[in-house]
Amino acid sequence: MISKKMEFFVASGSAIRAMFEEGKQMAAVYGAENVCDFSLGNPNLPTPAAVKDAIIQILDQVEPVELHGYMNNSGFADVREDIARSINKKFDTAFSGENIVMTVGAAGGLNVILKTLLNPHDQIMVFAPYFGEYRSYAINYDADFAVVPASIPFFQPNLEQFEKMLNPKTKVVILNSPNNPTGVIYTKETIAELAEILYRKQKEFNTEIYIVSDEPYRELVYKDMEVPYITKYYDNTVVVYSYSKSLSLAGERIGYLVIPNTISDFDMVIASANIATRILGYVNAPSLMQKTVAKCLDSQIDIGYYDRNRQALYNGLTNMGYECTYPDGAFYLWMKTPIEDDKLFVGMAKKYQILLVPGTFFGCPGYVRIAYCISPETIITALPKFEALMKEIKE
Repeated sequence: MISKKMEFFVASGSAIRAMFEEGKQMAAVYGAENVCDFSLGNPNLPTPAAVKDAIIQILDQVEPVELHGYMNNSGFADVREDIARSINKKFDTAFSGENIVMTVGAAGGLNVILKTLLNPHDQIMVFAPYFGEYRSYAINYDADFAVVPASIPFFQPNLEQFEKMLNPKTKVVILNSPNNPTGVIYTKETIAELAEILYRKQKEFNTEIYIVSDEPYRELVYKDMEVPYITKYYDNTVVVYSYSKSLSLAGERIGYLVIPNTISDFDMVIASANIATRILGYVNAPSLMQKTVAKCLDSQIDIGYYDRNRQALYNGLTNMGYECTYPDGAFYLWMKTPIEDDKLFVGMAKKYQILLVPGTFFGCPGYVRIAYCISPETIITALPKFEALMKEIKE
């Protein structure tokens, strides 16, 4: 008999992955060109040419024993130093390699830092809408999970409710900006006020409260939008980063943690993150990918491609009467469902071979997430289908 935790995970599953699998089945029936799959945030842009060049150069120049062998659980020292210098240059910080822990993507990084920080029944707090896997991670470590209600229609964190909900059990606050699923970027004013609240509550409760900032979409921002670097606002911050989106390396599972010296018990946190990396079974981040990303720190996919998709989808849907939150980052459009039941709406959309993820999965019913990291042709095919769907609902 499987464990009780796994029984829950199997029963609840992932709405995103379920839709992804359903899309493949639909493609076999209707033809892939007729299925508009907006379910999975899987980058459809090729990796920059610099990535392939780096891999070839590394394979040619680095000794196999060094490249393919074990290293410190934190990762290669030279890679961590290069990443720290890059962060410092971009955000005017003062990190060194000792502040960096290489991870198996952002998901691996989140699990490492949560394993490091949490005791059973410590509380993780998130802001709705939130990436649904956060709840599963909380269950992994027997943590309690608290959701701050969404602040509609702008979806900045609801700080009034947040302050009321903070309590002595609160240990971790997960932030995700640019946000999955809304594409909203949390403003400097929001982050500064949130940090002020946490400093005040730490003193009141005589506890440590950590911000874990989940940032796989940091580089996916449009126009001149700025994403605040949260370590500059709050000492007890850990940044989680992944190259899955910025370099289209989702399947390679490579990222890092930034653990500042200002964090409480810095030495113990770093030591614990190293041990967590090992005992969770990662041992260390993939060696070839560590070396590769270190050579591609100034490379990036074509944001203009996603921007054109963003504009085409947002303008097309809003012109039909759909209500959408205008995304400043990431590659998701957050759309209010024309009927109250988001799951029913998702079911209706399937009749038109449109695959969406219900807002319920993100702790915010009455909305759907539309991933536009797809081909422009898919959007062209989808818009008449969305129009027919809206007509059916009105009738």
